[in-house]
Amino acid sequence: MPEVRVVAEDGSNLGVLSTEQALKRAQEAGLDLVEVNPKANPPVCKILDFGKYKYEEKKKQREAKKKQTVVEVKEIKIRPKTDDHDLEVKIRAARKFIEAGNKVKVICRFRGREITHPQVALSQLQHILSRVEDIANIEQRPEMEQRTMALVVAPKPVIFQRLASDRSQRERRGDGAGREDSDGEATRGAGDRDGLERAN
Repeated sequence: MPEVRVVAEDGSNLGVLSTEQALKRAQEAGLDLVEVNPKANPPVCKILDFGKYKYEEKKKQREAKKKQTVVEVKEIKIRPKTDDHDLEVKIRAARKFIEAGNKVKVICRFRGREITHPQVALSQLQHILSRVEDIANIEQRPEMEQRTMALVVAPKPVIFQRLASDRSQRERRGDGAGREDSDGEATRGAGDRDGLERAN
């Protein structure tokens, strides 16, 4: 590239210079000439410390990643014959997943002639739904999928707001972000039993 638009180390605009002039200006300052906007006409370069620039870019990426909300879909499997005690264990696991900001898909699998009594599975799924509706919204109502009946619920917006608030508090205390607590790990086990470059 014969010419580039140059931004000085203090942020001031030096205008359009030849690449040779721009490189000389950077060398005189003991810094690097870095292309920051190759799509502009002419391309935009900035005089700066390249090592520090890369560090700041990585830091920005880490901060942005920490603020992202990653929603996973956790599966909980039951059977028409699942007893009340086991169903309660599954409900507690579902609530933990939802409170951690995850969607939950509850699957009731039929075996043999169990499929002739879909009302049993429907009753179970509706019971689970009634126990999580205070913290979750229905994304998929109970419906048949081959030899299974499934429903999907997603955390209510208030859950994400609380998680963001908790994360901010941890960061202010210096505890770090994105760390899962021991309860989250233990519950997961219970629920899953069934299954720019430098210019030359």
